[in-house]
Amino acid sequence: MLEVEIKTKIRLKEIKEKLLKLGVKFIKEEEQRDTYFSHPSRDFRKTDEALRVRRINDKYFLTYKGEKVDSETKTRKEIEVETEEGILDILKELGFLIKGKVKKKRTLYIWNSLRIYLDKVEGLGEFLEVEGNSLKDKEKIFEFIKKLNIKKGSLIRKSYLEMLLEDGVYPI
Repeated sequence: MLEVEIKTKIRLKEIKEKLLKLGVKFIKEEEQRDTYFSHPSRDFRKTDEALRVRRINDKYFLTYKGEKVDSETKTRKEIEVETEEGILDILKELGFLIKGKVKKKRTLYIWNSLRIYLDKVEGLGEFLEVEGNSLKDKEKIFEFIKKLNIKKGSLIRKSYLEMLLEDGVYPI
């Protein structure tokens, strides 16, 4: 599957009010704990890939993210499968090392087939993410952020982990 995504730093209270005026549909709120891994023989920083295990309550998801394929958005191939907690041990046994962890509270909304996330990321702050599943969604995403008065110049193409690594939360 392809994931087309934009991200920007926001103030949650202000954006929530704007979202409600646009008629977005609230779906759910959850806490996510992401553990990112480095590959034993390939540098994901150079290949622009990511391998993550996400825990939501008692469910675990293994996600591979390919390199970014668009200069305006964070568009990349994404493969995600539901798994069990034991995947963490399997990855460690295979030589994968924990690169970092990201903890966030996430609220999901839907608008015009786009997924709208309001994230409160521990150590980083508050963010808006807008996601679609195809390059056709890119224009819908830009239309949506325009309605929120968000400028393209404020968009962030880095992952939360990359931002935490830059801020020195985790040594590289």
